[in-house]
Amino acid sequence: MATTKTKLILFDIDGTLLTSGGAGEKALRLGIKDRLGVDEDLATIEIAGRTDSGIARQVLRKHQLPETSENIAAFYEGYLHHLGRMLPELQGRLLPGVTQLLEALHRRNDVALGLLTGNLRRGAELKLRHYGIWHYFDFGAFADDHHDRNELGAFAHRRARELHGVEFATAEIYVIGDTPHDITCARAFDARAIGVATGNFTRAQLAECSPDWVFDDLADLPAVLAAFDTAAAGALPVTSAP
Repeated sequence: MATTKTKLILFDIDGTLLTSGGAGEKALRLGIKDRLGVDEDLATIEIAGRTDSGIARQVLRKHQLPETSENIAAFYEGYLHHLGRMLPELQGRLLPGVTQLLEALHRRNDVALGLLTGNLRRGAELKLRHYGIWHYFDFGAFADDHHDRNELGAFAHRRARELHGVEFATAEIYVIGDTPHDITCARAFDARAIGVATGNFTRAQLAECSPDWVFDDLADLPAVLAAFDTAAAGALPVTSAP
């Protein structure tokens, strides 16, 4: 007999679930050149933890191009076109423990799995389909929803409620990500934050942002699952690691 879902677990993508082997940044550079006619090496553009829609605005401002819907749409189209080409050409991979964790959570009747990502929805689908894990996620919040990552939690929360018919308590919502921006995003809607040091930030750097838990990676399945069950038992969150 199925039980009511009580936990909402939201994953970031890049640096958390996978690394695309540089496909994302290469697709950005090629798309910007093709559709906006400017050369951009992205050296001064903040990417990690930011939304694709926010990155588009950074690029337009840098090159003094108007932030019109037409220019933003051109940015998206160029990026997504090249992303689809780059993913099979470059050597990316799922990060340690990801498949095992997703499978374990997918089997649990009390867990709803979603995405909370700075990717455009289509970009998220291209990446996750390519690496074979798109089917684990029924919903999410994406860069299409808002350019400010801190606004995305409300979209994910609402979609989870609409899909599952459950009002998830914020104490049972978890955001898993590899940057300080993911932690800030979780705090913006009172969710719990789990940092994972598989991206550009070290465990120590993530710990400075006071997540509820921080892990070196997701490979220690019992330790990661224990974070969710400790919260369910009513204990105060603690910083932990495998």
